[in-house]
Amino acid sequence: MTHSVQKLLKDYEKVKGVKYAEKLKFTGVGDRDVYNITAPFSDEGVNVIAGRVENRNTEYSDVIFFKEQNNQWTPCKNYPNYALQDPFVTKIGGKLVFGGVKVTPHPDDHKKLTWKTVFYSGESLKKLKFLTEGPEGMKDIRLLEMQDGQIAVFTRPQGVKGGRGKIGFTKINDLSELTSASIEKAPLIQPHFSEEEWGGANELYLLENGDIGLLGHIARFDEEGDRHYYPITCRYQIESNQLTDMKIIAERKDFPKGAAKRPDLTDVLFSGGLLFLENGDAELYVGVGDAEAHKAIVPHPFNK
Repeated sequence: MTHSVQKLLKDYEKVKGVKYAEKLKFTGVGDRDVYNITAPFSDEGVNVIAGRVENRNTEYSDVIFFKEQNNQWTPCKNYPNYALQDPFVTKIGGKLVFGGVKVTPHPDDHKKLTWKTVFYSGESLKKLKFLTEGPEGMKDIRLLEMQDGQIAVFTRPQGVKGGRGKIGFTKINDLSELTSASIEKAPLIQPHFSEEEWGGANELYLLENGDIGLLGHIARFDEEGDRHYYPITCRYQIESNQLTDMKIIAERKDFPKGAAKRPDLTDVLFSGGLLFLENGDAELYVGVGDAEAHKAIVPHPFNK
């Protein structure tokens, strides 16, 4: 089934899921912006957020790890920084897997950029070692360890195979099988985004019935060329190779007013992660306008 922003947004307007939202405060990075964060995760007993830290006039950024002190997030001392965009984390085989997007000048045109997703793994953030990298030009590659020990790999090809950006899926038996070639070969999931729109996976969850819960984004251009990004959730059913129950779970006007990197990025929410709360709700962590980081309280998106 093909999903469109227009239809999903119309459905969302009927429910208006965000119960509360706030901008997160970051210190210790000078006048640089912090955005496109992960949800908090535990590293050696400390709750940590990884965030994209960047000057307003560039695409070259660092990923810095922050811990919360006095209602603000401060860089962790003696932690490594990575020259990456859009960090993500998961656990595979008891080890932490961390990744992000490495940006470099385009070899044929130094006014343009090219990028690839890179992965590191280790016992903790201080012990990460390079693992592998994805194909040139591909973002939004995400991993999930499944119940049988296999590893689900979600991809996001563009161009001939994926148009403006669609989600692919494959399985591997071990992280040693995570290569640029195996990622490139992942078949597309049955039709899910329209040809004029695009999206990708941002974080994955193993659901009780064996489905994979996917937090991602769907995006489009408007007539003026401005970008519009929305956080989505859906279920992936491996047997049928389908994304079901896709829905938008927040939109920009649900959050406090704030800055944007450029005028065409004002209506951008980039999903970072979810924390599931004991009361049945969830905290959604997002980058806002490519300039800020916010969180919101939303209903548990995978409860039927």
